[in-house]
Amino acid sequence: MQDKYAIELKNVSKYFGSVAANKNINLSIKKQEILALLGENGSGKTTLMNMISGIYYPDEGQIFINGKEAVIRSPKDAFKYKIGMIHQHFKLVDTFTAAENIILGVKDGGYNEEKVKQNLTNFVNQKGYVIPFKSPINKLSLRQIKKCTKEIKEKYNEDLGLKTYPKSKKSVISRVNTLANRYGFNIDVKKKIYDMSVSEKQTVEIMKVLYRGADILILDEPTAVLTPQEITKLFDVLRKMKENGKSIIIITHKLNEVMEISDRVSILRKGEYIGTVDTKTTTEKELTEMMVGKKIDLKIQRVKTDIDKPLLEIRNLFVKKDDGTQAIDDVSFYIRGGEILGVAGVAGCGQKELCEAIAGLRPLSGLIMHKGESIVGLPAKEIINKGVSMSFIPEDRLGMGLCPSFSITDNILLKTYQDKKGVFVDRQTARQKAQDLIDRLEIVTPSTETPVRRLSGGNVQKVLVGREIEMAPNVIITAYPVRGLDINSSYAIYDILNEEKKKGTGILFIGEDLDVMLALCDKIMVLCHGKNMGIVHANKTTKEELGLMMTGSLNLVEEKKDKVFGLAKDSNLTEEQWEEEKIKAEEMEGNKNE
Repeated sequence: MQDKYAIELKNVSKYFGSVAANKNINLSIKKQEILALLGENGSGKTTLMNMISGIYYPDEGQIFINGKEAVIRSPKDAFKYKIGMIHQHFKLVDTFTAAENIILGVKDGGYNEEKVKQNLTNFVNQKGYVIPFKSPINKLSLRQIKKCTKEIKEKYNEDLGLKTYPKSKKSVISRVNTLANRYGFNIDVKKKIYDMSVSEKQTVEIMKVLYRGADILILDEPTAVLTPQEITKLFDVLRKMKENGKSIIIITHKLNEVMEISDRVSILRKGEYIGTVDTKTTTEKELTEMMVGKKIDLKIQRVKTDIDKPLLEIRNLFVKKDDGTQAIDDVSFYIRGGEILGVAGVAGCGQKELCEAIAGLRPLSGLIMHKGESIVGLPAKEIINKGVSMSFIPEDRLGMGLCPSFSITDNILLKTYQDKKGVFVDRQTARQKAQDLIDRLEIVTPSTETPVRRLSGGNVQKVLVGREIEMAPNVIITAYPVRGLDINSSYAIYDILNEEKKKGTGILFIGEDLDVMLALCDKIMVLCHGKNMGIVHANKTTKEELGLMMTGSLNLVEEKKDKVFGLAKDSNLTEEQWEEEKIKAEEMEGNKNE
């Protein structure tokens, strides 16, 4: 066994019933290395990392840490071997400061039994002290140790150091600041979590595992919600950590980031280890072929269509969050038929509330016109009854989009069962639609009657997207439609959206991968704290400009006051009609308040 490896997995397997999540995995990560782990949905990446971090225990095989076999049965065991995992969904206490979250659960005080046993042995040898128990010193219980130390303190006035007192708040903050400076973190450790940006919260999560002494770090999709500038900072920190002797495993679907940050890349496919390649000697195309098992075209097409008049026009939109704070603040934009309008922004900048307001699921103030007709205040079902065919693919796919305990067939029926007359539903047609969906999107499922909660995250997303597009909408509102999907599935979704675009459908595409948005969308609107920072043509902007707008460093609406953002020159309404609609909306709002 070579000690140049921080971790080595030998023939590791994990089974869930008859399904092999991991089968005979042989994988290694070197010391002072950044290893990228790639694989499609269901390839076993998360299961494998969960075994290293102590959440699962392998059914077969061995794990070696620094050349020695390790038994990892819990996250506590993983920390003992200096392994820490930073999950995609943060596990922080919002009302605590950064420093309080970082030290949470760490025993900086308590009883140091091992140290006092050694001190007691030395004291016995030097002073001839006779312990009042038959057991040898290394077998003494804490109660017995306490009795010995108390007796020695009283008779000999010697303190064997049993009690280690907690560090003061000042010393804790000092230690956390030292850690931040060592790796180049820029963070206020006294700041509350609820006041932090997404990137600051991620920094706290990384510092949590470093504070516990982790030498091996696993990061799950760490760039999913970061701006380009924040990604650059994160990668700088990871490189410094590597220079300081850390070994890092990064799980991501973004091949350009894999090529930028990793030293080597390991690929899993269908639970099996395919191989590891040096990043310097490989290409994105080769990595994709290793993941999928076949050649795939990585180019996203921006389909050219005949642009129609605006399908959906939104003016002076205000929407509140659940806690009453402003989520969308005076935003105006429009979507044309045959156009994809992207919405970029740091997570939590109002994207979710914007989608729900347009779909009739959240109260709002402002104007929303579909082909010149107001749909404000109407429930979702009534919007459909008025002829507005609008499909909504929500961010929370199981919470809002699908019923987890229902089968694929039943989830498809949810959209159409009310249209049928009589007491019986047409399950045969729905079952056939479900099967067509499974074949078209390559959904991995035992049958059409399998509950969607049993599907992987990527396959759940395919069911949701496929069902909504099956309704033949003229407006699609989609929030993160490829989140959790592998490359092959993601490109299938992009193709489907482009097909809808060709049919003249207007698409609102809320995404998090700026490279994808620049390639797929026609225009991109950027939100920052619920405000519109500007709307730009995708083929005339850059990732850097979008990143500055996402953080509020660049506000085109303020800089270019001579230009009107979000108002169509060929609107379906005249300005006089817009004024009339505004008055109606104000009267409706006044009636609600009364």
